[in-house]
Amino acid sequence: MAAWIAPVCVQAAHQALHHFVAKGEWSDDALLARVRSEVLPLIERQASVQAWIVDDTGFPKKGRHSVGMGRQYCGQIGKQDNCQVAVTLSVANAQASLPVAYRLYLPEAWAQDAERRSKAGVPEDIGFQTRPEIALDQIRAALADGVAAGLVLADAGYGIDTAFRTALTALGLRYSLGVQSSTSLWAPGSAPLPPKTWSGRGRPPTRVRRSPEQKPLSAEKLARSLPEPAWQRVTWRAGTNGVLASRFAAVRVRPAHRDELRYEPRPEEWFLIEWPEGQDALTKYWLSTLPSETPMAELVRQMKLRWRIERDYQELKQEIGLGHYEGRSWRGFHHHASLCIAAYGFLVSERGRFPPSDPKVTERQALALPAGYRPRGAPDSARTTRA
Repeated sequence: MAAWIAPVCVQAAHQALHHFVAKGEWSDDALLARVRSEVLPLIERQASVQAWIVDDTGFPKKGRHSVGMGRQYCGQIGKQDNCQVAVTLSVANAQASLPVAYRLYLPEAWAQDAERRSKAGVPEDIGFQTRPEIALDQIRAALADGVAAGLVLADAGYGIDTAFRTALTALGLRYSLGVQSSTSLWAPGSAPLPPKTWSGRGRPPTRVRRSPEQKPLSAEKLARSLPEPAWQRVTWRAGTNGVLASRFAAVRVRPAHRDELRYEPRPEEWFLIEWPEGQDALTKYWLSTLPSETPMAELVRQMKLRWRIERDYQELKQEIGLGHYEGRSWRGFHHHASLCIAAYGFLVSERGRFPPSDPKVTERQALALPAGYRPRGAPDSARTTRA
């Protein structure tokens, strides 16, 4: 870029560009808002917003001085290692998606280390927040900015946080969130017991309760207890090598996490399970607040729209260089990401000029082989061998 814009003083221009990214006093929020205002109308021209996808992405890195560096789970390599992690919010429909918020997760050790914070330029108002708390701030900001709402999608790292799910409902948003196999649920038709009858002494009991005979089940145990007719094969979209399909079951349940501290049972939600045929282990579990009349195929289709965030990350990292930033500062980390997202938004807008392909999912029927067909090189069974 320096050679293109200033061919007679490349080194000076190169240094100026580095300074623009690492120390420039421009607003990431303002840039992302401008990108959003330019690109989202093009996305919505093809189809309305269907989902808000919450996720985080890791950047493996060595050393300890880069802002937010720590030993934590890194999705890029699938294990715990030294890395930086950023939480993102993307707006999506079936044709396109765009990241609209991006913030570094600051581990608690970093948040409490005044010396490292100062060297990396971490703003004073940034304290320790969990990843779901960061995501909620991004969601509230998007609502305040008037971004068209969608179904909130996230993996189990966010779905297991009861406070996160409760906050989404309080904000008027529906969700389909991954949960773990150990998540406690009330089976269909069951619920916690009402408060005990008041004995006439002390304060009247007000909290729901459990008993040895009436208690919740783990998500895995509940899934394995479902009868065979509950499982259906569902196809949700066309993939690179054919249609994507698997076996699912969906039932109405009540989340049970610490509900013995509540005055009433939690509302019913969808519990969706994926269990591919022929596999011993159940694959994934989700809780969803989509309406009770939602067909299973629609539950699966909307939940599986989360695949778009994987494409966002793939292109941002492999094509645009999201993971190439080598500086150490808070400002530089976010400036680099904002510029990458702006470039990605340009690509999304250019694609939006072309009409989307047919979204219908069709399964191809294998053609029958003609009678007497013999693959090349195979022996001819009709020929007789010499005695």
